[in-house]
Amino acid sequence: MYLTYRDLAELFPAVKGIKDNELEFHTVASSSSALQPKGIYIPFGEAGNLKEAIEKGAVAALWNENTETPAYTPNHFPIFFTKDLTKGLKDIMELYIEKLSKAEEKRNTTNFLISDEKSLKENETTYDIAVMAERLAEAAVNAKQERRG
Repeated sequence: MYLTYRDLAELFPAVKGIKDNELEFHTVASSSSALQPKGIYIPFGEAGNLKEAIEKGAVAALWNENTETPAYTPNHFPIFFTKDLTKGLKDIMELYIEKLSKAEEKRNTTNFLISDEKSLKENETTYDIAVMAERLAEAAVNAKQERRG
């Protein structure tokens, strides 16, 4: 189950570009240099690299409403606007975890490639939201068992 345009439009009603509620996002990435097929790019301090993100597969972006979009941005390219990128990412992750918890089939999942600049320089670790959700669920079960035991 992938994130969709409709999901993001509910979280971020201020949007420009095409409106395609059936558009699926396979990747959420914070680095413009990461391969992000059918990706949503979130430019934490990298606003000038939207072009590279598009070249790497981004088909949409989450953008700070106080930052001007680059002049080269294609007119049809969906850009969702938020006041706070970090909160926006958190909201996306919470929505997606909720969406996954309700889904019967979890074969196709959106991959989250989020890392801070320092971590990117040290390693290329990425985090899959499905794995993160699974680990959180396991930790909750373990904590509940420890309280009982």
